[in-house]
Amino acid sequence: MSVENQLVVFDFDWSMADQDTDRWIFEVLAPDLRRKMKGLKEQIQWTDLVAQSLREAHTRGITRAQIEHSLRIMPFHPAMVRAVTNLKARGETTFLCLSNSNSVFISTILKEKKLESLFTEIVTNPAEWDNELLKLRRRVDPNGPQHNCKVGCSPNMCKGEELTAFLERHGKDFDRIVYVGDGSNDFCPILRLRSQDVVFCRSHRGLQKRIDNEVSKEGLKCQIQYWAGAWEVEEMFDRI
Repeated sequence: MSVENQLVVFDFDWSMADQDTDRWIFEVLAPDLRRKMKGLKEQIQWTDLVAQSLREAHTRGITRAQIEHSLRIMPFHPAMVRAVTNLKARGETTFLCLSNSNSVFISTILKEKKLESLFTEIVTNPAEWDNELLKLRRRVDPNGPQHNCKVGCSPNMCKGEELTAFLERHGKDFDRIVYVGDGSNDFCPILRLRSQDVVFCRSHRGLQKRIDNEVSKEGLKCQIQYWAGAWEVEEMFDRI
């Protein structure tokens, strides 16, 4: 297929990066808080739980510098850096990040990898530093209008609605959309893809499970390719 303009959509945790930002910083800096989060994740909405854990870390004296350092050393494969850098250099691709992480975590890591200019937009939960405290809130305010997702997106954000809104904001049809994801919350947006689009699904994680279990009920028009390591994404990007 001849492609003059394509959109590559990236989830961040376990898709672009080789770890989960929300969990990683506590594993590095306060493993007991990580254990506490594991116990509370069924009771408290995840973004709220991360915000609560950041406040608790702050009361313990965990600093901005410590958090930023832990993000800078988080696993991120050199092949992924090459993959996106080379694809962007070819000129026909727009990049969008759709992530349930947050703006500070993502921007800190992208700066470390010299990828600050990669994405046209980063759609995620907003966060900002208040001196040493990282304040985090849901993208969808719990006190305002909620999203209308019917396939199980978390209350903080519907990735399907966000993808549709991005396409409407940019007002053009892309010849092809490539979606790189791994988690169960990536299922909703890939349901909106067309037959010429493709999902690069990380194997043996939540997205593959939902594809295996729910596609017959929900229907899926796009193509599916599976990968396990970033070096395979580099190969796949070289072919598109």
